[in-house]
Amino acid sequence: MKVNFGLTAKDYSKYRAGYPNELYERLKNYGVGIKGQSILDIGTGTGYLARTFAKQGARVTGVDISDELIEEAKKLDEKVHVHIRYLNARAEHLPFSSSEFDVVSAGQCWHWFQGDQVLKEVNRVLHAHGKLIIVHLDWIPLDSNIVSKTEELILSYNPKWKGAGGTGVYPDWLTQVAIGGFTDIETFTFDLHFKYSQEAWRGRIRASAGVGASLPHERIAAFDHQLKELLQENYPNIIEIPHRVFCLVCESN
Repeated sequence: MKVNFGLTAKDYSKYRAGYPNELYERLKNYGVGIKGQSILDIGTGTGYLARTFAKQGARVTGVDISDELIEEAKKLDEKVHVHIRYLNARAEHLPFSSSEFDVVSAGQCWHWFQGDQVLKEVNRVLHAHGKLIIVHLDWIPLDSNIVSKTEELILSYNPKWKGAGGTGVYPDWLTQVAIGGFTDIETFTFDLHFKYSQEAWRGRIRASAGVGASLPHERIAAFDHQLKELLQENYPNIIEIPHRVFCLVCESN
């Protein structure tokens, strides 16, 4: 399935939920997100992970392959008066010197990468004993909740979509980073609920890989109309959506 998040940059910027404050507080216990720290955020998208690091006083660089997402990131930075340096680059080929960063972060993107190549590049650009963090914030389908119903609808329009039925936990990545030479590997998870209006949930789903980033315009419109009807007939205007945060923290050699 060909995916281009640049096609859904506006919805991506407006409707994707940011990471909760608890994530950043926990990361401080690992020495991540400290004032003056040099952080590279790969697959930065619209800068949701990078922006809070910058607010905390870190010197942040974000890279992404989508110019559209980077432009949205810059607009969001301006609104909160932070500065992040952005570059269009692939995580597999980082345009930086060796040992340039204290931390490399990757939010909502690791599954899109060629992991072995990215780990080589991350190890190269990190200082000795620098930190790599991989973060995911996923909606969780439970029984017949609105998430599972929405996933069923996505699959009816896009059978090639592989994102349904997730648990929000990624144990295979622990083995991957260990093979890549990283040590002191730890993970943590926690659950929370986000409140969405019906309009916001529709926007969030349009911004997903299975809809706005991969379907043609007419199919997106038809899907959105059907989701709107499903919501209006069966759910209140404000919906609570269960989510899970997963974070892997490890150290370069």
